[in-house]
Amino acid sequence: MSAVAIEAVSKSFRQHVAVDNLSLQVPRGSIYGFIGPNGSGKTTTLRMIMRIFFPDAGVIRVLDESAQTQRSILDRVAYLPEERGIYKQMGVREVLRFYAELKGFRDSRADIDAWLKRMDLLAWADKKVQTLSKGMAQKVQFIATVIARPELILLDEPFSGLDPVNAETLRDAILELRRDGATILFSTHDMSVAEQLCDFIFMIYKGRKVLDGTLESIQDAYGSDTARVRLDGAARLDDLPGVAKVTDLGRAQELRLAPEADTQEILAELMRRGRVRQFEIGRPTLHDIFVRIASPEETNHA
Repeated sequence: MSAVAIEAVSKSFRQHVAVDNLSLQVPRGSIYGFIGPNGSGKTTTLRMIMRIFFPDAGVIRVLDESAQTQRSILDRVAYLPEERGIYKQMGVREVLRFYAELKGFRDSRADIDAWLKRMDLLAWADKKVQTLSKGMAQKVQFIATVIARPELILLDEPFSGLDPVNAETLRDAILELRRDGATILFSTHDMSVAEQLCDFIFMIYKGRKVLDGTLESIQDAYGSDTARVRLDGAARLDDLPGVAKVTDLGRAQELRLAPEADTQEILAELMRRGRVRQFEIGRPTLHDIFVRIASPEETNHA
């Protein structure tokens, strides 16, 4: 059963096609990651799900409701936009109560205090929002998004600007919301976050879907064509036979192997060039796959 069903949806702004014939199914109770370069259509898609924008063609259904009744279900849906902003002159607890009541959640005090404690904000509960640091304000806005216990939560770049401690706190909160039955759909530029959190990953590029599935299924489609190598000292590796591309990672180098590559021959040649500290064959990471699809160098080469 889908929390969101997108069927052949397109959206243009004048001559720019933001989303092009997109179809997508977001299963209930999942964490679904949206990835893609800036301007690829992620935010436009999220805003169409929220009915901020309407598609030029196609159908979007949310929580299995028909298009005629979607307006009534928006109280069961929450949206954290990338452009942060809450009422700065209001107190923290006051603004959270306001957002809860907007969604029809009247008896919210216990939930508010529990969230403030969890986010280490209880001491700031009666302070005005304008007195908070940027990271604190982001956490308050996240609480405002989820305070009414929504069934579907849309988060646009929720980890942007957070330090590692606060990012970990937010990550744990998202996982708990999923355990409690919510469906979370979020966009991110952090591929490691997508790998760690998401049950499913969707990539949009130039308005079109280019990846959709579990991390394992996406990696399986690319095969084990990546070698991570670390040698003592500097060594040029881009002339190795069977190596299509070399990426310098600092302390190590990553080799993309050609289909005809013989890994034993590559290892033997590496040993002739220096002491091999690491030689590991594996599947490409989500970061690697993202770069292969979206980088100008790769696109022009293709």
